[in-house]
Parts: sequence; C-alpha cells; structure tokens
Amino acid sequence: MQDLTKRAVILSAMPVTPALSAYLQPGDTVVACDAGYRNAAVLGIQPDLIVGDFDSAPKPETTGDMIILPHVKDDTDTHYAAKWLCERGYRHIVMLGALGGKRMEHTFSNVSTALYLASNNVDVTLADEHSELHILCPGKPLTLQKKDWMYLSVFPLDGPLGGVSIHGVFYPLKDATLTPDYPLGISNEFTAPEAELCCQSGHGLVILTRADG
Repeated sequence: MQDLTKRAVILSAMPVTPALSAYLQPGDTVVACDAGYRNAAVLGIQPDLIVGDFDSAPKPETTGDMIILPHVKDDTDTHYAAKWLCERGYRHIVMLGALGGKRMEHTFSNVSTALYLASNNVDVTLADEHSELHILCPGKPLTLQKKDWMYLSVFPLDGPLGGVSIHGVFYPLKDATLTPDYPLGISNEFTAPEAELCCQSGHGLVILTRADG
C-alpha cells in the first residue's frame, strides 16, 4: 500500500529567501537540482539527494547522495528529480527555486513539470516570496486559504479548461469554460476565508499573489 503522506521538496536554482522555509516540514525528503544545492544553505537545510549535470554550478563536494546526469538529455534536472520522486511514491511535492530569476524558459519548464506531477496524482505546490502556484485537475476540487494572499488567478494549461466553478471570490464562476487565448481568470480576489475551485476537463494553473506581488 502506498504511503500517501510521503512529502518531498525540490530545490531548483532560481533565487529563494529564508521566508520560504515556512514550506518545509520535518521529515521532508529534499532533492536539490544542480545549482539548487546552494539554496539549501539559504533555507537552513541539507539536501538528501543532489541531481544534475552541473552546467550552472560546480559539482559540490559532499559525501551525500548524488546523481550526475549527462549534459545531453531530454529531461531538465528538475524534471528528472520530479520523475525520481514520483516513481518512489511521493504524493506531496513542494517546488522551491523554480520560479522567477533570469531564465524565463525555466519557469515555464517547471510549470510543465508541475503539470506532469499533478497528472500522476501528486499534490504539487510551487512557491516564491510573491506567489504560490497549484494545478487544478478535473474532478479534484481545490480549497485554498486566503491567508495574506490578495489575488487568485486561473489559467488553462493544456487547452480549454471546462466546467470551471469558483466560489469565495469577487468574480465567481459556475460551469464556465476558460480558453488559453483569453485571460478571463486573472486577478480575482478573495471574499471569504477560503476559495473553492473545481473543473471538469483540462488542467488549470492557479496562482495566488500577495498585494505587493
């Protein structure tokens, strides 16, 4: 029987701040990807595993576990880590250092990796100091707490997002269809302590943003 409580943290190479340590829990398996091992020190943790081809940082001197990947490959280092964890039964994964920075293509790539995880029944969260991202899957309602978030946005990821309902927000939706060519779901606002979202087809990217984001 699978352990549905297994959690992991993927540390990618984009900048992080110590505040993101709030996403860590005791017992998390931490996998650092390439230069992401530097982010472990910022968060005050040690990675359990480091993976990468080390094209963006020197190979670290460590006695810990390491998987050295070839430079020529199909997977990004982060996607390799996601597949490695998914294959080992991790059902909750937090991705830090996966957003922003100077390489916009890596942000898009990491969102694709999050979609891969969600499509394989993994509860995945991406976060930086300004935003938190979730994947909305068909038939799997998502409840998000307001906390200190100001905006809630929803974007289709893989074609039209059908049967979308959103409650607890200024612009509620019921059985709506969101399409990739029209950003109807941007910058909604909480009107309740929590928002409830669901869809019937497709996958959506849900972004929570702080007021200063």
